[in-house]
Amino acid sequence: MSKDSRYRIPARLHRVEQELQRSRFITTIAPAPTVEEAKAFIARVREEFPDANHNCWAYVVGPPGSTGMAGMSDDGEPHGTAGRPMLTALLHGNVGDVAVVVTRYFGGTLLGKGGLVRAYTGCVQQGLEHLPTTERVSKARLSVEIEYASVDGFRRMLPAHEAEVVSEEYAATVGYQLLLPVTRLEAFQTALLDLTNGQALMEVLDPGE
Repeated sequence: MSKDSRYRIPARLHRVEQELQRSRFITTIAPAPTVEEAKAFIARVREEFPDANHNCWAYVVGPPGSTGMAGMSDDGEPHGTAGRPMLTALLHGNVGDVAVVVTRYFGGTLLGKGGLVRAYTGCVQQGLEHLPTTERVSKARLSVEIEYASVDGFRRMLPAHEAEVVSEEYAATVGYQLLLPVTRLEAFQTALLDLTNGQALMEVLDPGE
């Protein structure tokens, strides 16, 4: 199974603020499970701070460190001094599905290119340091059909595999629809066949991601 089926993501919107050489930096981090949601979050922050000198941003959609769906913008800062260092900090932050906007109100003191790179990198690192996170778990959906005699044992084995019952149907046999982490699928199938002496019917309806 993919090693990327479980990883840390932001639990909610998180904001920190600091002042560097009289410039005010506001760092806002949010969950971004899709590129569309990342862009919508960036637009909301820009609307919240329309009078800021810069609303620089970066996002990583997917597992920590993945660059397949990543984006960045210097938003008027000198090329390469904001978006790129922000994205680099995100890629090394051990968090996936994440977007960040660093809002800057210029305080009158020029930081220089090196100073800007350090400032924007530091803002993202500071934001990530106390970011509340949760775990993203890719889940498979499957159907299972078992005999009545196996129901009690079947229900007892569900928690060990983090399986969640979506629906159940009682007829000549008992049918279930389940959600469980992709990484548990193989072990669950083995346990199910052991429990029912190979008599259970199992079909993966959606293999997850």
